[in-house]
Formats: sequence, C-alpha cells, structure tokens
Amino acid sequence: MAEDGVGVEGADEGADRVPGPSCGGEPQSSDSLRTFGAFVQALREHAGLSRAELADLVRFSKHTIASVEQGRRMPDLSLVERAEEVLGNTGALRKAAEHLSRQQGLASWFRQWARLEAVALALYTYECRLIPGLLQTEAYARALYGNQLPPMNDAQIESQWAVRAQRQRLLSERDNTAFSFIIDEHLFLRRTGGTEVTRKLIDHVLAVAELRNVEIQVMPLAREHAGMAGPVQLLETPENRWFAYCEGQESGQFIADPKVVSVLHMRYARMRSQALTLEDSLSLLQRMRGEL
Repeated sequence: MAEDGVGVEGADEGADRVPGPSCGGEPQSSDSLRTFGAFVQALREHAGLSRAELADLVRFSKHTIASVEQGRRMPDLSLVERAEEVLGNTGALRKAAEHLSRQQGLASWFRQWARLEAVALALYTYECRLIPGLLQTEAYARALYGNQLPPMNDAQIESQWAVRAQRQRLLSERDNTAFSFIIDEHLFLRRTGGTEVTRKLIDHVLAVAELRNVEIQVMPLAREHAGMAGPVQLLETPENRWFAYCEGQESGQFIADPKVVSVLHMRYARMRSQALTLEDSLSLLQRMRGEL
C-alpha cells in the first residue's frame, strides 16, 4: 500500500527513482538488522550499560535502543555515531552499519526516508488515495491488504501490520515533532472495509487529532487546490534540511534537490490554506461519523 505521492512533474532531478513495494514500503527486519542489533547489545552489555543508560548517553529513547537491538528498526546515522563513541570508539559499529539491509523487495528510497522520519523535527503529509499509514486503524489496513495484487499471505499481512503499528508510535513518542496531515474528504466517503471500519477509523483520526503535536485538515471534495499533481510528504531533519518523497504504484522518489523540495513545500503551504481549518475539519469528521 502506497504511503505517499505520485511523481511530480519536473521532480526527476535530485531524486532517486526505484521500484516501490506493493504495500507501503514498511520497514521490515532482516538478518543484517538482527545481527547488527545483537552486536549493539553485546557491546552495550560489555560496557556494563543498561538500555536506559545507553539511551541517555546517545540521546535516543530506550524504546529506540530496544528496537535496534531486536533488529526491528534501521538505526539512524546519528545513533550509530553516538553509540560508536560511547561503546569503545573502535570503528567496528560504524563499519557494521555500512552492511545493513532490509528484506528483499523493500525499496531503497523508503529505507532512507524511514531513517529521517524517525528523527524528523516536522513531517507533513498530503494524501488523496489512502488514509496515511500513520493514521490507519488495524481494520482499515487489513481491508487494504486484502485487496492487494498479487495477494498477500497471512504471514505477510501480520508482518506488515506489526511494522506499521510500530511506526505509528512516532506520533506519541516523538512529541516534539510537528505532524501535519491533509487528507482528501473522499477517502472517508469511500468507506473502505465497510461502515463499521470507517466509523472506527474516524474515531481514531479524531483521537489522534487531540495530540498537541498533530494537526489534521480535510480537503473538501468540491475544491480545486495546489495538490492536484498527487500525494506528497515532506520532512525537516534535526540539521534543518528539508526532504520530500512521492510515490506511484510501482515507483518512488526520494527528493533531496532543494529547488524541487521548495516547490513541493510551496504547494503544501498553499494546500494548508485551501483545506478546511483544524476546527472545521474536526467538525466535518464528526458529522460524517454521525451519518454512518
């Protein structure tokens, strides 16, 4: 399931275009991730540190350290560098990180994006095809998985949902990250999975909207806007650099070219002014929920 936008005209320069996964490019575990995680754990224990103590020293959460050690998360580059300094500074950890990979079939552009997403200061998402992965309920996601072609087996579905649920924790755990979502109204009107699934989806979106670091706006059905070229996602790194990515059915772009990112940023800014206000968006969702 695609998380984000289709190609944008003129966005090829500075972008990496590679085949995208059929179900959203979610991070998955691999032998190299598990091996790297075990290596980090061994170095940590040799240093006599608990996960919480290492987390404090490298300025990441205890949960992040656990995810890396268990092979469930691609470590951020800054985490590798800080852990290297704390755990002996031999260069071994840095060297091991060069050989990390995901399971076969996961697009390289998402690996890079996921690393940035995990430490982003701001994350902006416009979506007109599917409810963004960070806002999906399990029932909604499973309805989408059930419609995938080629069909997914049970193990793939369980794996995809487990990783997506883990990724959704960014909303609550990254409480200093500013999340902005602009979602087309028709995504709720489609009633993917049926009435009950949609009702619970709206309840979930309304609950997420109560978080101080999350803003959710609805783009009205009958309104022209600056995002007609398709979905897009933007983020700001701790170094105050902006990146973007867009995704089609079988291709994706990680966009680093400042000129292209600037264009997408301008479009997103215009869309924020064209979408319903935060208050009106919540009122519309509540009204739609009541009509189900």
